[in-house]
Amino acid sequence: MRLRIDLAYDGTGFRGWARQPGLRTVQGTLEAAVARLLGGDPQLVVAGRTDAGVHASGQVAHLDLDEGQLARLAKARNPVPSALAPRLNGVLGQYPDLAVHAVDTAPEGFDARFSAVWRRYRYRIADRLTGYDPLERARTTSVNASLDVGAMDAAARGLRGLHDFAAYCKPREGATTIRTLLEFDWHRDADGVVIANVKADAFCHSMVRALVGGCVAVGDGKLDPDDLVDIRNALARTNEIKVLAARGLTLTEVGYPADAQLALRAEQTRARRSMDAD
Repeated sequence: MRLRIDLAYDGTGFRGWARQPGLRTVQGTLEAAVARLLGGDPQLVVAGRTDAGVHASGQVAHLDLDEGQLARLAKARNPVPSALAPRLNGVLGQYPDLAVHAVDTAPEGFDARFSAVWRRYRYRIADRLTGYDPLERARTTSVNASLDVGAMDAAARGLRGLHDFAAYCKPREGATTIRTLLEFDWHRDADGVVIANVKADAFCHSMVRALVGGCVAVGDGKLDPDDLVDIRNALARTNEIKVLAARGLTLTEVGYPADAQLALRAEQTRARRSMDAD
């Protein structure tokens, strides 16, 4: 049985998603909770491997249960998969920085990582006009400038589309930097916080925080909107673009196709990743 798990976390106290020996991570914490309930050696697969300090309000993972875990589940007072969500939250304790929103049997062909067709992130910035709110410090980056959000929005919209974003990614051997940036825009919310909405088919390492850093440079008058396009087209990282802090970044949503298309999407994504690695 494959389970879909929807979860959220405050990334402040985690060293990222991926399990690392001796370090507290989201994957390691959640797998330990699953093991406490169902035993075995749980192996979670996630839609987006977030870095240290990055948050998530709409993260998705899947988990394959072995025979022993299925037997443990069947013996539970309420043996349906959906009942695992409150049980896992109980194991995680009171006021945890990780919460499971839902657990359900995954549709045929579902793969949390490879079936996804897009991911959406939000980035929050408090500038001089917003002011500093200590209650929001864990999820908001402070910038000592009065940002021109209109210029930032124009710069962001100019970066949309299918492009090589090598200039905005930390290189990883064998990984492509070609991405389709589906949405990228800026606005101030009701409290004056500067908010970025960023949606793409996938993201390479540090891509969102670098894109945000470029737009902040535009908003601060250090770069023009067209400069961000020129930097992108040069395909080389530059010190003109600052990668902003992880604290302002939250994975908010992951999109999947209709159930009938899940397996095909996963197959296509795996094939593309394999070609990239070659």
